[in-house]
Amino acid sequence: MRPPLILLLPVILAACGGEPSKPAAPPSHAETIAHETELLKLTLTPQAQQRLGIGLARVGDGSASAQRQVAGEIVVPPTSANGVPVNSLTNLQQVGAQQAAADAELARATAQARLARIALNRAESLVREEAGSVRARDEAAAALAAAQAALGAARQQRQLLGPSVSSLGSQATLWVRAAVFGSDVGNVRRDGAATITMLGAGGAPRLARPVQAPPSANSAAGTVDLYYAIDNRDRAFRVGQRVSVGLPIAGQTEGLSVPSTAILRDIYGGEWIYQKTAKDTFVRQRVEVASESGGRALLARGLSSGAEVVTTGAAELFGTEFGAAH
Repeated sequence: MRPPLILLLPVILAACGGEPSKPAAPPSHAETIAHETELLKLTLTPQAQQRLGIGLARVGDGSASAQRQVAGEIVVPPTSANGVPVNSLTNLQQVGAQQAAADAELARATAQARLARIALNRAESLVREEAGSVRARDEAAAALAAAQAALGAARQQRQLLGPSVSSLGSQATLWVRAAVFGSDVGNVRRDGAATITMLGAGGAPRLARPVQAPPSANSAAGTVDLYYAIDNRDRAFRVGQRVSVGLPIAGQTEGLSVPSTAILRDIYGGEWIYQKTAKDTFVRQRVEVASESGGRALLARGLSSGAEVVTTGAAELFGTEFGAAH
């Protein structure tokens, strides 16, 4: 009876599937990579530090007026107090045609006023010589008043259309239209200057003073427009350019203060600073800048009070770390 049992054993093993099945692959996999805290530690000789012009400063406590960052657009200011700013959505072809018609009307009204003045002077001269009637003089005076009223209206209509289309790109002063949410308008300090920063470009932020403009808003976005004037004599800004606007709001922001020259920004917008951690040793640290004003940067996080940071030569250290020539 044993041989039949031995023959059945392979059949039973085959029915059970033979080798055990492999476990299913996990849906995700985590792998340790280099962290931004594991940065290069630069050690420079005193001669190298002197050659790079390394300057140091200690981090101290500071405060600054609180700011709210909003989107802004460069627009052309009107030529009169009652005018409307020219923005990128304006149909310049239509505005140019309206300006040409307004210029022609202004020239016609000017000529009519000049002729009415001549007619009045002639009528007054005839009355003095007793060769003309008082009624003719009064009618000439009324005609002059009507011509002057028409001239004033023509001038006002021309001013409402703003500067000529050909001169829009050569304005010494431009306005910045800042779109502020309606819930935040009450917190904005209208007596303080705004900080204007170009998007995707370097350079220090610029200050813009608040100006009065006709009320405007975007009901779909729930924003109200605030306007600021900025100096553009160097032609740094163009009409329709988008910028970042730092609006001063009520309250103070506390933090750590360092010179603005110590801040480095990479191509992704990350903000860094070089800290001296030991003698002749420097390490790059990530920071977050809350605001900048008067050559000082207020940090929201990233350092501790009393730390020593590089203020002069930070860009040279950045090049040394990544092998870029300076």
